[in-house]
Amino acid sequence: MSIRPHLIAVIFPLILLGIDLGAAPPSASSPAAPPVRIGIVGLVHTHVHGLLSRPRDRGDIEIVGIAEPNEDLADRYLAQHRMEKGLWFPDLASMLEEARPEALAIFTSTFDHAAVVAEAAPRGIHAMMEKPLAVSMEHAAAMAALAEQHEVHLLVNYETTWYRSNHEAYRLAHGEAKRLGDLRKIVVHDGHPGPIEIGCNEEFLAWLTDPVLNGGGALTDFGCYGANLITWLMHNERPLSVTAVTQQIKPDKYPKVDDEATIVLTYPRAQGIVQASWNWPFNRKDMEVYGTEGYAHTVGGHRVLLKDSDAPERSIRPAARPSPHGDPFAYLAALVREEIAPDEGLSSLANNLIVTEILDAARKSAETGTSVTLPRK
Repeated sequence: MSIRPHLIAVIFPLILLGIDLGAAPPSASSPAAPPVRIGIVGLVHTHVHGLLSRPRDRGDIEIVGIAEPNEDLADRYLAQHRMEKGLWFPDLASMLEEARPEALAIFTSTFDHAAVVAEAAPRGIHAMMEKPLAVSMEHAAAMAALAEQHEVHLLVNYETTWYRSNHEAYRLAHGEAKRLGDLRKIVVHDGHPGPIEIGCNEEFLAWLTDPVLNGGGALTDFGCYGANLITWLMHNERPLSVTAVTQQIKPDKYPKVDDEATIVLTYPRAQGIVQASWNWPFNRKDMEVYGTEGYAHTVGGHRVLLKDSDAPERSIRPAARPSPHGDPFAYLAALVREEIAPDEGLSSLANNLIVTEILDAARKSAETGTSVTLPRK
């Protein structure tokens, strides 16, 4: 089956944002709840196209305002997605006051996440931000304290959270059958040829390649995926130590940040390896999970290669995840409406505080050339 060219502009942003196009739809018998009022904060993270192009007849959310100081950028995106200019606000405070969102979808620089949460949490407004949570543990701890004080959900969205292949690998590792045995090694590969090479726009590049606004280069941009997945597979256990090596293979294109990073995490009886790159020849997001009895290798979002016992390696295509677990905004809406209970999984604050701690330690390790031992809590 071929995809018509005019559909690519709609489908590709949804994939980037992690929306599972084959996810099971909501049950027709479920009583209709009013849509959750969503405010968008920032348009400089281009994953925002996944939300802007999301079908508006789903009925679970309603975009009620967009706060973005760059009016030209706002005009461009509003026109592209056929949205009314009345949704635009030049600053966050006016959007919160006039649009009255129940939850925010944050697409600012990573550095700005803390300031947005500081403005929203005291108003009782929930937030989901594009990965990672924060540029530092100082920012992350401040956000966590506000979320706890004001009893709001604080979530982090990763494309890979919604991959059915990752959830199948988790099931094979920890499900009833525990097909892989005790975990020994997890290797996560994430990256692409580079943000300039794949055509990221100037607004995205301005902060993505800034060591303050992004907290690093490939180490932060793609290292967070591996730290998130490994932490999840290790049941939110903090590693004993973090060792990282970063390089500037293309200093002519990325003079301020690393473009290649490898992070090694040690646990009492397992090891995690994160390979983050702006130098892959092609886009990739896959994971290898090794146990004492077998291994699972995810291939993209929809397939897993399994080898266990004496059986030959075989390919598994997991079924679509049930609603709301195949779409970040359906999930956010369900949490806000208390239709599901919060957990400590991939999107959770608990997991992502550990991710931030790992990335902080990785930066320190790369700078000093030594392993960083995490203090025991």
